[in-house]
Amino acid sequence: MGSSFNEKFDQHGVWRREFALRLKLLAQWLKDQDLLDASVEDRLHRLEAQVRVDKVMVAFVAEFSRGKSELINAIFFADYGRRIMPASAGRTTMCPTEMGYDPDVPPCLRLLPIESRLQPQSLMEWRMAPEKWERTDLDVANPKQLAEAFAKVAETRRVTLEDAKALGFWQENADQSAVLMDAQGLIEVPKWRHALINIAHPLLKQGLVILDTPGLNAIGAEPELTVSLIPQAQAIVFILAADTGVTQSDLSIWREHLVQDDRDTSTRVVVLNKIDTLWDALDSPLQVQLQIEGQKQTTASILGVPEQQVVAVSAQKGLLAKVNNDAALLQRSCLGALEDALSQNIMGRRQKILAAAVARGINELRNETSRVVHMRRGDLLEQSMELKGLRGKNTPVIKNMRSRIAQEQAEFDAGGVKIHAVRSVHLKLLREIFALLGPSNLKREMAQLTAALQQKGFKLGIKRAYGDTFERLRTNMHQVHTKGLEIHAMLLATFLQLNTDYGFSLQVPDEPQVDAYLHDMQLIERSHVQYLGLGNAFRLAQPAFTDRLVRALSTRLRTVHEMALTDIEAWSKSAAAQLDAQLRERRKNFVRRLEAIDRIEQASGGLDERIAEISGRSADLDQAERKLAELTDYLILMTAPERFGVAMNGTAG
Repeated sequence: MGSSFNEKFDQHGVWRREFALRLKLLAQWLKDQDLLDASVEDRLHRLEAQVRVDKVMVAFVAEFSRGKSELINAIFFADYGRRIMPASAGRTTMCPTEMGYDPDVPPCLRLLPIESRLQPQSLMEWRMAPEKWERTDLDVANPKQLAEAFAKVAETRRVTLEDAKALGFWQENADQSAVLMDAQGLIEVPKWRHALINIAHPLLKQGLVILDTPGLNAIGAEPELTVSLIPQAQAIVFILAADTGVTQSDLSIWREHLVQDDRDTSTRVVVLNKIDTLWDALDSPLQVQLQIEGQKQTTASILGVPEQQVVAVSAQKGLLAKVNNDAALLQRSCLGALEDALSQNIMGRRQKILAAAVARGINELRNETSRVVHMRRGDLLEQSMELKGLRGKNTPVIKNMRSRIAQEQAEFDAGGVKIHAVRSVHLKLLREIFALLGPSNLKREMAQLTAALQQKGFKLGIKRAYGDTFERLRTNMHQVHTKGLEIHAMLLATFLQLNTDYGFSLQVPDEPQVDAYLHDMQLIERSHVQYLGLGNAFRLAQPAFTDRLVRALSTRLRTVHEMALTDIEAWSKSAAAQLDAQLRERRKNFVRRLEAIDRIEQASGGLDERIAEISGRSADLDQAERKLAELTDYLILMTAPERFGVAMNGTAG
């Protein structure tokens, strides 16, 4: 059996820390060599942030009483020797619960009152107002205190029918079988809207985020959960009961709330939990296994997933086995098979994406730095040939050369007017890109959508309203791509001219792409249309619900726009910084050449001394190039599949 999810994630954390250290050592070396310009420094910061802040969210989704919280206990909290998440009989997790780690926040449980639904703010906006949440400090070394605190997520309260409607837990003319009403006509609803748990669990410290979701009725009443949080998870663990298989409410969650990404279905793991209910003394182990295999095949067929993505386990027996260190029971619980699926499908896929991005970033950084080294070497060669040509020459010849270098410098400075004109056009196009994807434009689009959704009458045109909005947003993104191509073509022509005129080695980065952002927008649109098209028409009659829905949409779209702008800005900076670096190097070269002539004029022995000095500097550059290759080769090697996720020994020289 391969590494468990915990072990795989632990290895990933060690790799990330080692990689971040190597990047710091590279940054210090570049600084010592005067090679750390603004663009290279920015690229290093982005790489370090990419590695350090590599969050992996795993969402556990299920209808009530499928053993979801017990499964979380078995996989992540067995080391505490007891249950940490509430997992007693009946309904446990009543509100969506996020577990993660933020070093700037003390260990605590924060709970957002359910009444916040009566306000228009999105969950993202409520996160910015910590004073509105009820907070309980946590003692991470005290399992009993943790379990008692976490039990709060199961708290409920009883409200009138009117209040239940206002909070989104009752819809007229809809199936209300999942809603509990007592003899007094009061309806049981969750006490809390959302829970945030911040603890220094080893896996959470390394970037894992666990999202524990409640059942169908609670999910449906919280649009932001379905259209924002769950779709952004890197992996979905969908839990069913092995004895019942796929029920109608399970199928509703799968179809209405779990949007499929056509590119890769391996991020969906279906768990048939509670296989211990099939362990019957009257049946042989073979008969039991055949029953389980039959349920796996049926489940895969109904949900339309490959059979290997359906894993049958007993979370309760797995937890018991881990607590009691019972290897035989652990094997029978099949928990290891689920941990394998999580580590290979989720962590493996995440690591490959990160490794490819990091390796690409290191290659670009090395190429950018190598171009500066190459230019310095060319300048040194030019100076050396120039000085060697002065051997045996008299003072008038030396003065004449000084005059020629000064003229070259003046002509070079005069060429800066053309470069300034190109920069002006470049900045104008960038401003147009920022206007297309900026907050003002998005705000106008969201206001237009809200107005369309809040028109009187049944929302028959809702898909058209969403379709029109997303069509305009896609058009904006295509315009961004067109303007990016304009900038790229302009820089290509300018860099080619400068390389020809001044012997530069400028290279325009590949043109910016927007396909990934268009795909993200497609998934966002699909999650909204899917959510609204199935059973939520009555909720749309409530303006407050519609407002929350559009706010959730705005939050996600703003994230996509900001990512696109960040990448385009970095792409633009990379091209501009290259130009700045080579202009700066050429200006330094003019100064050094003039200084050399002046020194030769003042001292007869200055010529040979200066040629020897240049030769020494050339040797230093050779050494620096070898060291750059060594440092960056090692970083790229760390992203190779056989090394990735495994701790490295030693430190960089």
